[in-house]
Amino acid sequence: MELTSATTTTQLNPVLIRLFQKRGISPQTVQEMLSWNLKEIPDLTTMIDLAKASERIIRAMSENEKVGIYGDYDVDGTTSCALLWHFFNMLGVEVDICQPSRFIEGYGVHNSSIDLAVEKNIKVLITVDCGISATATADYAKDKLDLIITDHHRDAAPHIPHAYAVINPCRRDEPEESPLRALAGVGVAFALALQIKNDLAKMGRETPSLYPLLQFVAIGTISDLARMTSLNLRLTRHGLKQITKTQYPGIRAFFSPEELNVDCISSEKIGFHVGPHINSKGRLDHPERAFRQLIAKDFTEAREHYAHLELANRDRRTIQAEVVAEAKQAVIDTLNGDELLINILYQPHWHEGVIGIVASKMVDTFEVPAIIFTNAEEEGVIKASCRTAGELNIFDLLEQCQELFIKFGGHKAAAGLSMKKENYPAFKEKMNSLLKAIPLSLRTKSASFDVEVGIEELTAGLVKDLEKLEPFGPGHARPIFRMKNANISSYRIMKDAHVKWTFSGTGAYKSTIQGVSFNYLGKWNEATPEELFQMQAKSGLTIQFTLGINRFNGNETIQLMVEKLIPGQVN
Repeated sequence: MELTSATTTTQLNPVLIRLFQKRGISPQTVQEMLSWNLKEIPDLTTMIDLAKASERIIRAMSENEKVGIYGDYDVDGTTSCALLWHFFNMLGVEVDICQPSRFIEGYGVHNSSIDLAVEKNIKVLITVDCGISATATADYAKDKLDLIITDHHRDAAPHIPHAYAVINPCRRDEPEESPLRALAGVGVAFALALQIKNDLAKMGRETPSLYPLLQFVAIGTISDLARMTSLNLRLTRHGLKQITKTQYPGIRAFFSPEELNVDCISSEKIGFHVGPHINSKGRLDHPERAFRQLIAKDFTEAREHYAHLELANRDRRTIQAEVVAEAKQAVIDTLNGDELLINILYQPHWHEGVIGIVASKMVDTFEVPAIIFTNAEEEGVIKASCRTAGELNIFDLLEQCQELFIKFGGHKAAAGLSMKKENYPAFKEKMNSLLKAIPLSLRTKSASFDVEVGIEELTAGLVKDLEKLEPFGPGHARPIFRMKNANISSYRIMKDAHVKWTFSGTGAYKSTIQGVSFNYLGKWNEATPEELFQMQAKSGLTIQFTLGINRFNGNETIQLMVEKLIPGQVN
């Protein structure tokens, strides 16, 4: 793939032209979507307090004051920590990295975090991917050290923290229309590095290129489900492109040699493999191992850390499956024919580290928002992860319930909160009441699709053109196709959970194509493979899927990632 924006819509596959028309995307917007041009992106250094923060950090460097980085325990926070560690390492500056435990300190920067930094003689503490709501901690830090907050979460506290500097594109006093608002925390960390680099250049000090650091921006942005605007598309594209030849052993450790033998790593590989592995340690104990992998000096060290992440991710999947099964059954047991507005569930024994994923799985299953609670460390307090469905802004709804919370924060699509257990019934009642006033189409995940295709249109050319649209994510979703001129010719069960399908054309076009449905068996309210096989003879079959390439043993074949199989010819 060339690093240019020369591709025109007329050069794209006709299926994609129909896709853009269906989504209402103009040819000019398509050009922006396909562009790799970093020279035309918005200026990342226009955020409030960036220059102030840079000046203080450069002064700390020149006076040999100790600088600390304090990051969240998720992928965005961990990649932000790694990005700044590598950046300061380029400058020959040693920085202290600290990440909290989900189960001890909890999310965010705390008074104890400041105390620990003071003990280490840190004079400048930079938060990444957290801090915008830490008003009390910012006050506590006064006269102890200079706190520089970099974050991207909604600014929802009573006031902006009184820190030395607060860098956040979503600050209440940043422009509402600013394209920087879509940045993930790692994108904000990159902007800080860029500001420092520019300021050093003005002082006559040249520094190495920041271009390699876009690999961390790509991993963090995709994993944090940041909105894929033109800005984020370009930043992540360049990061993904570099991963295939990465100079960072810690990044290379996530991939096999065959997986790196491509032009550009896919967003799917990041979202379903790299991100979950980085997250796994933070979900079950402490994120330090993942961070250590990302800064590993050699491949042997990186692979040692990765082995630990693999074990943690395996344990995470086991725990997650148990909680998902319990949560699903709890919903099914209470279904009584009334409209299901939202799933709000609580069990004291559910593992805090997986409730966010469980909430997402519940949205996928029941197609309504989900809020999953478990016990917090503090007696009498429960905490939750929240996920939205459809176009619903879950953060705005939570704001209307904030009198019930101890604290909350997040985005339009995902949020977290803690509250006294005694407020749980009132919270459930208020959320259901609020949702009743919102149109169904805005608060449910519908079985919609982008464009209808025939089996004869599923060609290698279409798949190659789809790859030009990478990376996919919120606001730039991977296209969902619908096909009616194919039936199941055979299927095979894999690992007692997944289904491998072979589809064949029903008309003049008799070609066959492979598809797979992960975790299909046991899905709620879905026909079994055998039932589908029998029903299609009478009523036909409608198949909804995304399209990709299966790479195995050096071979590439088109593969349908089947999301839904519907008996009959759906309009």
